[in-house]
Amino acid sequence: MKTNNHEVIFAIVNSSFAEDVMDVAREQGARGGTILTGRGVAKEEAAAFFGIALHSEKEILMMVVDKDIKDNVLHAIYHEMGMGKPAQGIAFSLLVSDVAGLVKETEKA
Repeated sequence: MKTNNHEVIFAIVNSSFAEDVMDVAREQGARGGTILTGRGVAKEEAAAFFGIALHSEKEILMMVVDKDIKDNVLHAIYHEMGMGKPAQGIAFSLLVSDVAGLVKETEKA
């Protein structure tokens, strides 16, 4: 189904912080997400430049959200879980052009 009303947010955080990110996102209206595990790679010089410690085990939280809450979700994730925090998270969004399987809150009742 074609859509202009959704975006997908990716939040990449140190291992064991994805559930905390999801809690922050839910406070802003996100309904759920999917957590993937991964391993970060970066040059040690980059880590030193940004003043961060390398933590190779990562979790990637993907959430499809309504466009109208996307900015609030991203801002909250950055504020609570950003690079200066223990989660050392980054987050970004991408446009979604097609979506299937989403159920509106009113349809669930």
